Amino acid sequence: MKKTALTLAMGLMISGAANAALEANIGATSNYLWRGVTQSSDDGAISGGLDYSHDSGLYAGTWVSSLGGTGSEVDYYAGFSGESESVGYDLGYIYYQYDDASLSDFAEVYGSVTMSGVTAGIASEVYTQGGTDLDQTYYSLSSDFELTDGFGLTATAGRYNRDGSDDYSHLTLDVTKDDFTFSLSKATSGSGDDSVIPYVSYSKTF
Repeated sequence: MKKTALTLAMGLMISGAANAALEANIGATSNYLWRGVTQSSDDGAISGGLDYSHDSGLYAGTWVSSLGGTGSEVDYYAGFSGESESVGYDLGYIYYQYDDASLSDFAEVYGSVTMSGVTAGIASEVYTQGGTDLDQTYYSLSSDFELTDGFGLTATAGRYNRDGSDDYSHLTLDVTKDDFTFSLSKATSGSGDDSVIPYVSYSKTF
C-alpha cells in the first residue's frame, strides 16, 4: 500500500476469535514518498488505517493519507501472506482512490518473496488516463540489516516502468532507532525530481 516507510502508529489491537486480530493505526511523516516520489508536494502528511489479519494468512484493510493540502488518498487492500521452508511470501490486491479530480484512481496486483532478509517484489497496475488504458509495472529489491545499539537499516532499490510517462529507478535508505526512522531517497530524472530527499517519520505500535 502507499504507506510511508514508517508511519506514526498509535494502534489499538483488538482480539477477535482466537486466530484473528484487528489493528487500528494513525501516522505522520515529514514527506509522503511512494516509490521514490513525493505524494504530498514535499509537505508533511498524516495517515491512519484499519487492518484485519487471520492466522491462516488472509488479511484485509484500508488506509487513508493526506496529500499535502491537495486532497487525500484512500487505499483498500486484501491479500494472503505466509512462510514455507524459511521463504516468506505475500500476494494481494490494492485499490487507490483519490478525492482530487486531477488524480486517477487505479488498481494494482502485487506479490513478493522474502528469504534471508532479502525481499523481491513486483506490482502490476492498469489505469485509464484520457480514455487510454495504461500498463505499469514496479520491481523492487530490499534488504534489512541489524546495526549496533538497536539501529536498523533497510535498503530498497526500485524500478518503475510506466506507459505514457518516463521510466525511472530509485534508491531509498531507511535508518531506524526505536520508534523513529530517518530516510534518504534518490530517484532518477524520469521521476520528475532527481534530488536527494531526506524525511523523518515516527511510529508507535501497541
